[in-house]
Amino acid sequence: MDIKAKIDEIVNKVKSDPTLMASFQKDPVKTVEKVAGVDIPDDVEKQLVSGVKAALTTDKLAGAADALKKLF
Repeated sequence: MDIKAKIDEIVNKVKSDPTLMASFQKDPVKTVEKVAGVDIPDDVEKQLVSGVKAALTTDKLAGAADALKKLF
Protein backbone atom coordinates (compact mmCIF):
# COMPACT_ATOMS: atom_id res chain seq x y z
CA MET A 1 0.00 0.00 0.00
CA ASP A 2 1.34 3.41 -0.96
CA ILE A 3 0.79 5.31 2.32
CA LYS A 4 1.42 8.76 0.81
CA ALA A 5 -1.08 8.18 -2.02
CA LYS A 6 -3.67 6.86 0.42
CA ILE A 7 -3.17 9.86 2.73
CA ASP A 8 -3.62 12.23 -0.23
CA GLU A 9 -6.78 10.39 -1.28
CA ILE A 10 -8.27 10.52 2.22
CA VAL A 11 -7.31 14.20 2.73
CA ASN A 12 -9.00 15.16 -0.55
CA LYS A 13 -12.17 13.29 0.37
CA VAL A 14 -12.28 14.69 3.92
CA LYS A 15 -11.63 18.27 2.75
CA SER A 16 -14.35 18.08 0.11
CA ASP A 17 -17.06 16.65 2.38
CA PRO A 18 -18.08 18.59 5.52
CA THR A 19 -19.77 15.49 6.94
CA LEU A 20 -16.57 13.47 6.61
CA MET A 21 -14.59 16.35 8.12
CA ALA A 22 -16.86 16.38 11.16
CA SER A 23 -16.63 12.60 11.39
CA PHE A 24 -12.83 12.73 11.14
CA GLN A 25 -12.63 15.31 13.91
CA LYS A 26 -14.85 13.16 16.13
CA ASP A 27 -13.35 9.74 15.36
CA PRO A 28 -10.39 9.84 12.98
CA VAL A 29 -9.63 6.11 13.04
CA LYS A 30 -13.16 5.08 12.16
CA THR A 31 -13.36 7.72 9.44
CA VAL A 32 -10.09 6.64 7.85
CA GLU A 33 -11.32 3.04 7.78
CA LYS A 34 -14.60 4.15 6.23
CA VAL A 35 -12.96 6.29 3.55
CA ALA A 36 -10.30 3.68 2.75
CA GLY A 37 -13.02 1.08 2.32
CA VAL A 38 -10.82 -1.76 3.54
CA ASP A 39 -9.69 -3.17 6.86
CA ILE A 40 -6.35 -1.54 7.57
CA PRO A 41 -3.73 -3.05 9.90
CA ASP A 42 -3.32 -1.06 13.12
CA ASP A 43 0.22 0.11 12.41
CA VAL A 44 -0.71 1.39 8.94
CA GLU A 45 -3.91 2.91 10.30
CA LYS A 46 -1.93 5.00 12.80
CA GLN A 47 0.34 6.25 10.01
CA LEU A 48 -2.67 7.17 7.87
CA VAL A 49 -4.44 9.02 10.69
CA SER A 50 -1.27 10.91 11.60
CA GLY A 51 -0.62 11.80 7.98
CA VAL A 52 -4.16 13.01 7.38
CA LYS A 53 -4.10 15.11 10.57
CA ALA A 54 -0.77 16.64 9.55
CA ALA A 55 -1.99 17.42 6.04
CA LEU A 56 -5.22 19.01 7.28
CA THR A 57 -3.32 21.07 9.85
CA THR A 58 -0.84 22.21 7.21
CA ASP A 59 -3.71 23.26 4.93
CA LYS A 60 -5.31 25.25 7.75
CA LEU A 61 -2.02 26.96 8.58
CA ALA A 62 -1.40 27.82 4.94
CA GLY A 63 -4.89 29.32 4.71
CA ALA A 64 -4.31 31.38 7.83
CA ALA A 65 -0.95 32.60 6.52
CA ASP A 66 -2.56 33.61 3.22
CA ALA A 67 -5.25 35.53 5.10
CA LEU A 68 -2.59 37.35 7.13
CA LYS A 69 -0.66 38.26 3.99
CA LYS A 70 -3.76 39.96 2.63
CA LEU A 71 -3.91 42.16 5.71
CA PHE A 72 -0.43 43.56 5.12
